[in-house]
Amino acid sequence: MPNRTATRLRDQTPPTVAPPSSGGRSALLVGLGILLSRLIGLVRTRVFAHYFGATSDAADAFNAAFRIPNFLQNLFGEGALSASFIPVYANLLGQGKKEEAGRIAGAIVCILSLVVSIIVLVGLLATPLLIDLIAPGFTGEKRTLTISLVRILFPGAGLLVISAWCLGVLNSHRRFFLSYSAPVIWNVAMIAALLGWGGHVGEFELAEILAWGSVAGSALQFLVQLPMVLRLASDLQLWLGFRDSSVRTILRNFTPAFISRGVVQISAYVDAMIASLLGTGAVTGLSYAQLLYTLPVSLFGMSISATELAEMSRTTGSDQQIHHTLRTRLNAGLARVAFFIVPSAIAFLAFGDLIAAALFQSGKFTAQDATYVWGILAGSSVGLLASTMGRLYSSTFYALRDTRNPLKYAITRVALTSMLGIAFALYLPSMLGLQERWGVAGLTVSAGIAGWVEFFLLRRKLNRRIGQSGLPPSVLLRLWGSGIVAAGGGWGAKLLIPALHPALAAAVVLIPFGGVYLVATAGLGIAESKALLSKIRRR
Repeated sequence: MPNRTATRLRDQTPPTVAPPSSGGRSALLVGLGILLSRLIGLVRTRVFAHYFGATSDAADAFNAAFRIPNFLQNLFGEGALSASFIPVYANLLGQGKKEEAGRIAGAIVCILSLVVSIIVLVGLLATPLLIDLIAPGFTGEKRTLTISLVRILFPGAGLLVISAWCLGVLNSHRRFFLSYSAPVIWNVAMIAALLGWGGHVGEFELAEILAWGSVAGSALQFLVQLPMVLRLASDLQLWLGFRDSSVRTILRNFTPAFISRGVVQISAYVDAMIASLLGTGAVTGLSYAQLLYTLPVSLFGMSISATELAEMSRTTGSDQQIHHTLRTRLNAGLARVAFFIVPSAIAFLAFGDLIAAALFQSGKFTAQDATYVWGILAGSSVGLLASTMGRLYSSTFYALRDTRNPLKYAITRVALTSMLGIAFALYLPSMLGLQERWGVAGLTVSAGIAGWVEFFLLRRKLNRRIGQSGLPPSVLLRLWGSGIVAAGGGWGAKLLIPALHPALAAAVVLIPFGGVYLVATAGLGIAESKALLSKIRRR
């Protein structure tokens, strides 16, 4: 009996994890870091738009080539590495095994550096083949420039991957702000390249100078994080620890996460490949729209899922206790995500022209270009909420050290996106009597539909494992209803205001839109809205 009593008491002991509310401050730090880096990224894109516009061969070439460093960073870095490395490393820290954690971190950075170095070398040699895959519609000087840009950008891509290892270490130690604000210096380096040479050289030469600025910024992004990483991971040991059990666990979990990120990246490349067939400006228009619709995903989805992954990974206790904690944190995170993402999706759909004009309309970027970006952006609003909440469900799987189920559903999503994308982008515009370049909007719509399918599959599988989770339909109804009412007010303001500068017009419309949404959701009893209004009143 004493043993049974002790076991029962032990099982009833709360798991050693901070309450869900404690993730709010960490998510805020991640959000602030992302906001700062994204704002500088928007400045960089505005300067880019000023010198290149939206219908330039040089702009298309740079945006196609620029997908290479993003591909490697997402494939090896923030996605796969976070899913496999953080759960093991953070759990060791949570158990107080700091020396073992340092050994594991050192082994992973050595293995990662070795693999990435080989890939960069192969990539430099195989660049012409890569261009045929990512931009088959490019020919002549446009193709030649793209090849040159990819070869310049490849070494910087390797540095960005190692920088993502720094992010994993910093996040596990709850140092969120530095890891997510470090890209500021990368963007600043690119802005300096544009301002220093823009207007003095031709577009093709400026694109190459900008690529070198990206490489320099990648090095600076890594170096700015390194001192803090070395201080926190003071027991870091550089070695190739393939035989270590924790290293093998990370590598074993890394493979499905790597493939999962790989198929998602392949989907992005399929989109870019299709866009390259839709005429000049299609690739660049897609890039502008992607920058905008990934902003709320990064600010709210990534900030919350990144902090929750680290906190969930530290959870200990019985299976029942762990599952209860995960459900609690997941539901709280979903509520915060939906509160911010719903109005973002509505704003993209209703006011995408104002947003694009306010941010990019300058120099060669015209009002017609803003309308084109709006069409692509409106398509993205279809799946914005699903893709953002899906990140949080994936993080919960990763905290359980399950990288295989997210892989399975990612493959489903990519296959569906590709099939729908080909139909919507290549055939639907002609059926509707539109120019072929409007097919890019079909790509974002297809991705949104597939995102909802993936979300429902992730939720169903996880609920079978940890119990019921998700937002009540009544909450979603109140959020969408408030957003639609706010959009109606914004449209009224848009129709009444005279011709204004794009940035001023956007402020006149979007500020009341946000205010009405905040008041309406608070009146309908949304807790996140009440908490936000309470903070505003205290200030």
